[in-house]
Amino acid sequence: MIRVLLAEDMHMIRGALVALLELEPDIKVVAEAATGDKIVPMALEHAPDVAVIDIELPGVDGLTATAELRRRLPRCRVLVVTSFGRPGNVRKAFAAQASGFMVKDAPPDQLADAIRRVAAGERVIDPNLALAALEMVESPLKPRELEVLRRFSDGEDVEQIAEALFLSVGTVRNYLTAIVATLHARNRLHAVRIAQDAGWL
Repeated sequence: MIRVLLAEDMHMIRGALVALLELEPDIKVVAEAATGDKIVPMALEHAPDVAVIDIELPGVDGLTATAELRRRLPRCRVLVVTSFGRPGNVRKAFAAQASGFMVKDAPPDQLADAIRRVAAGERVIDPNLALAALEMVESPLKPRELEVLRRFSDGEDVEQIAEALFLSVGTVRNYLTAIVATLHARNRLHAVRIAQDAGWL
């Protein structure tokens, strides 16, 4: 019997996944988490064979929780699931020592199959996502530009970024303008999306 911990913050989705997995004769959901900070304590208590973890979780994000879980309970394999099949997320998931990566709109029977394969020690990833991750280019942005864009993506305004990085407001604006131009983005928010999709942030 494969023991599974399921971490998903959307109650209806989590309930549907649990119901789906309980139909499998060789899979049992032994713990459910709605926030990332509950994953490691629950895993230490219930000793799952596989943790199915959503990337977008409140509290602690799924990738941070994955890395911590693999450190604290290395025998537990991790299958990361997400609504966003970005190449950057694939790389980050495997850097956190996940064993598999799936998008949520995959056919339901693929989830059970992926859990079995991950439990058996295999790596599981959609071939198209794997190819996109391999083809992902390095960031054309300089380290300081990435730091400015990262802070902007976290919701800081120009004045806050300038204060945090000991820069003038005008310099921060110049950085943001240069970033938009370098990434051929429509605007700052589009630049953030491009960088996130590419895994640079």
